[in-house]
Amino acid sequence: MITVKNIKKAFNGKEVLKGISAEFKQGVTNLIIGSSGTGKSVLLKCIVGLIPPDEGSVFFDGKNLYESDREQQRAIREQLGMLFQGSALFDSMTVEQNVRFPLDMRSKGMSDADKLERVNFCLKRVGLEGSNDKMPAEISGGMMKRVGIARAIVMNPKYLFCDEPNSGLDPQTSIMIDNLILEITEEYNMTTIAVTHDMNSVMEIGKNIVFLSGGYKEWEGTKEQIVHSDVESLNDFVFSNSLMVAYKKSEEERANR
Repeated sequence: MITVKNIKKAFNGKEVLKGISAEFKQGVTNLIIGSSGTGKSVLLKCIVGLIPPDEGSVFFDGKNLYESDREQQRAIREQLGMLFQGSALFDSMTVEQNVRFPLDMRSKGMSDADKLERVNFCLKRVGLEGSNDKMPAEISGGMMKRVGIARAIVMNPKYLFCDEPNSGLDPQTSIMIDNLILEITEEYNMTTIAVTHDMNSVMEIGKNIVFLSGGYKEWEGTKEQIVHSDVESLNDFVFSNSLMVAYKKSEEERANR
């Protein structure tokens, strides 16, 4: 579980996060949603330690990241896996080398044979068995995302972070990536946090959802609750999607039968 308390962050005097507090549960897909510019990715980066907050605390299973000493912070960070928005694969490395990279950096005592076994296990888990020697330029955007997921889980992390995992993908591939993230989260009982503005993802895998608007947390709940909110800013966000309008209408008609 990850808990954030009163996170504040400003850049050049402009407040981006204005006291965010939330709890992200273990074993479920936690989503941070909101329109562009609402601070979603900044909050994610504050949680993983890429950007220190100006105020507030981040707790990983009760351990305060920003009040821990260097050794404790390193121990926490070694339990993090990250899927970046653009996959962030190394163009000059093969799929196998990309997935193996965290092992080479952080598992010095691990044999090459054990590293290869772990890489192959992760590639098989994301449906890319036998793709070891392919280069990033030779694979599709969806495959690149899956390589990114394999790399994110190769160290067997307790916490998984995904920044816009469906960015640039077609709807069918997006659903596949959503389902893969959900399956891996439940299978390994990880605390997963994904930033998204895709309502399809919200309705597919939104087990626990935090909605940001104007730098504030304005709502928190589940995908079942999100269409029944009385929060105006959330409704403006959700029902800007015509499919969500149709979904709510069908739900209301079903309830009135």
